Amino acid sequence: MFAQEIYIKRRNALRNEVKSGIILLPGNKEASMNYPDNTYTFRQDSNFSYFFGLNHPDLAGVIDIDNGIDYIFGNDVDIEDIIWMGPQPTIAEQALNAGIKNTAPLSELNEFLANVIRRKRPVHIVPHYRAETQLQLSNLLGIKPCRLKDYVSMELIQGIVKLRSVKDDNEITEIEKAVDVAYLMFTAGMKMAFPGRKEQEIVGVMEGISVTHGRPVSFPIILSINGQILHNHHHENYLEAGRMMVMDAGSETQLLYASDITRTVPVGGKFTTKQRDVYEIVLNANLKSIAETKPGTFYFDCHMKAAETIATGLKNLGLMKGNVQDAITAGAHALFLPHGLGHMLGMDVHDMEGLGQINVGYDSEIQPSKQFGTAYLRMGRRLQPGFVVTNEPGIYFIPELIDQWKSANMFSEFINYEKVEEYRNFGGIRIEDDILVTPDGCRILGKPIPKTVAEVEETMKEGMA
Repeated sequence: MFAQEIYIKRRNALRNEVKSGIILLPGNKEASMNYPDNTYTFRQDSNFSYFFGLNHPDLAGVIDIDNGIDYIFGNDVDIEDIIWMGPQPTIAEQALNAGIKNTAPLSELNEFLANVIRRKRPVHIVPHYRAETQLQLSNLLGIKPCRLKDYVSMELIQGIVKLRSVKDDNEITEIEKAVDVAYLMFTAGMKMAFPGRKEQEIVGVMEGISVTHGRPVSFPIILSINGQILHNHHHENYLEAGRMMVMDAGSETQLLYASDITRTVPVGGKFTTKQRDVYEIVLNANLKSIAETKPGTFYFDCHMKAAETIATGLKNLGLMKGNVQDAITAGAHALFLPHGLGHMLGMDVHDMEGLGQINVGYDSEIQPSKQFGTAYLRMGRRLQPGFVVTNEPGIYFIPELIDQWKSANMFSEFINYEKVEEYRNFGGIRIEDDILVTPDGCRILGKPIPKTVAEVEETMKEGMA
């Protein structure tokens, strides 16, 4: 945990964002894999962890806005638990670490909330992503599970987004720890990317490095020679010479902060001319859009800078044609870049997405585009110091999408389909870094992970030794 003063400060700041009533933030329960006692590695709810810090299942936190009191509801272990788990600190002892003196058994939460409701005091909740938590809230509040969404507090959502969006120095330190573990994961993956190797072997090594240095990976690893599939979790292929391998992965720290990195490497350790040409375009888009990342800039504009750089590079290769700005305005570039530049990063890889992406990445100043490709941009709002965002441009050759657009003669004034066919089986390339917005610009977080052609080839050379 961080120091108790941090959690006290966070809860008090949240009080200033919500007018009255109580805030109810349930923690997560254990989740069973295939029978009740065989559970997944416990992962606390991020909002509960942010405001209360306790990494223990079956807890609920309450912030009483009107009376300035905080509560933790949870059950102490009994002798049967101690036999299997060993002695555990009491709930009261754990709560003190978060600066909370008021604790009670979980069974008393029903009566506590019933008393709040009888007095017609507002109970503020956020959307929940786990069915067991939805059922718990349904029981506690007397609301049918299908109606819970109607009782979600937008006031609370906006308050949490405001606070969690800006990372303090402690949080940046945690994210950089996660990036530094990712450095070890990715350099190991690069050194294994040679013909004949099975994708799953590399995934296993990378995941093992994360567990060795902290916690499990921050999301299921994406790794494939079929990089044109954006979120490819199929790892049964064997690496082949002449292919590119996309690795998209991250680590999670003990305090639940994440990294999210992507690198693309040539199987065998040496870029072909065609691979290098496309890779350099993606790298240029990554660098140019990072240079645009600064306070006051809409992240939407950073995305458009990446799109412009990609379209210009593809035009120089003969894959696109016509006026670049007209092509981007029309959305022709989305054949090759059918996703957004990035998203918020923090305790969640897609930070706070459970609160509604529209509430995290957009606001009254800017709303999502409805155009194919750009509509998938999760983050468009104006940047502020302390924001952490991912920057992940890519170029993909998706045969099914090419066929659909070509058969409909879509954007034929901007796309050279005859030339595109030469790249039909190319796959995809994506490069991703984690970026902190600073008062005067931005910086890439963590130990630099090889990404230039020379750096990647030099790192992979070590795998041949």
